[in-house]
Amino acid sequence: MSTQSAVRGWTYEEFASLPDDGNRYEVIAGDLYVTPPPDTPHQVAGSRFFMELGVFATRQHDLGELLYAPVAVLFGDGDYVEPDIVFLLHEHKHYRTKRGIEGPPDLIIEILSPSTASQDRGIKRERYAHYGVPEYWIIDPDRRRVEVYRLQEDANGRTLVSEWLRWQPVQGGPVLKLDVARLLANLD
Repeated sequence: MSTQSAVRGWTYEEFASLPDDGNRYEVIAGDLYVTPPPDTPHQVAGSRFFMELGVFATRQHDLGELLYAPVAVLFGDGDYVEPDIVFLLHEHKHYRTKRGIEGPPDLIIEILSPSTASQDRGIKRERYAHYGVPEYWIIDPDRRRVEVYRLQEDANGRTLVSEWLRWQPVQGGPVLKLDVARLLANLD
């Protein structure tokens, strides 16, 4: 199944009423995108990163909340996405509502799938920068690397990491060093 786009305006109520059928529904810049459920390597990669980040950011340092899909991030009218992993610092916990995350998370992570690669690297990256997401990672299980976009550096620039990824969610705070090669090994 390939990604499908249907062009029209979408309200939150319409978005919230889409079926719960295993597909991922996102409205990005007013367009509906429907993608199939992720494959196993996608899920394995996501769960590995989620566990490492969770231990560091919630258990060891109590910096905020880490959420795994499905979780809606509601940026504004016509922009409702479901990233794979979302992190909110404690100072931004008020963004978490019953409907989802209603403000820019401090970190958004997407795990590439063949059906989502063009959106993850294109329109979603652009929208995340537009709404002020400070850090965005694209985990590429096939190439065994992470594409890192940091808003404060350059919204259009990226850093490719295939060995060690350093994450410092709070300036001057603790640093997590992720072994990307280990986390993306043996996904099949």
